[in-house]
Amino acid sequence: MQLNTVIFDIDGLLINSEPLWNQAAAEIFAGYGVHLTPEAYATTTGLRTKEFVAWWLSRFGQDPAIFPQVEKEIVELVLQKINDEAETLPGVNYIFDFFHRKGFHIGLATSSPPELIEIAKKITGIEPYVMAAASAEALPYGKPHPQVYLDCAASLGVRPIQCLCFEDSFNGMIAAKAARMKCVVVPHADERAQKKWGAADLQINSLEHFTDSHLQQLS
Repeated sequence: MQLNTVIFDIDGLLINSEPLWNQAAAEIFAGYGVHLTPEAYATTTGLRTKEFVAWWLSRFGQDPAIFPQVEKEIVELVLQKINDEAETLPGVNYIFDFFHRKGFHIGLATSSPPELIEIAKKITGIEPYVMAAASAEALPYGKPHPQVYLDCAASLGVRPIQCLCFEDSFNGMIAAKAARMKCVVVPHADERAQKKWGAADLQINSLEHFTDSHLQQLS
């Protein structure tokens, strides 16, 4: 079936927010005596905040009763940081205009809270292009579960096999593929050589590198 829809992740793909998530988590975790390496943070990229918090605090023997409060503190701090410091990543304006000119339905699917969606649309200027957005925050499962992608497709009124997704995280890629969607990955520079991206339909180094030839290949 012909592709007619494109769905984008947000964090680390459209805005440079991943370091800000790590900074916020590090600041809040420090208050609870938890300290993680950059490598440790990388292993949980793409998870929802509640899953990220539960994963790491459990491993440090923290009381599960504090998990909701820690999650709340991290989200509040990161939203402030993103609003104040985040920047649009290369190729965002190009890729949204590319698909808009081709008449594609355009959506967003993120593990982050709905508030971040609104901030990201403001920072990047993509609001006029976005027809639907889905957050996994309140879903039973987040990425790598496909539900957030399926919800976005349903909001756009399309079938999953009509969708092309852009992701920068392994968990996001698995979610898109589990939803039976095509997936283009744009890994961070220090992860590009990793074999785990082999499950993607296409790997590129920047959104601005995506071309008509790539779209024809994927279709």
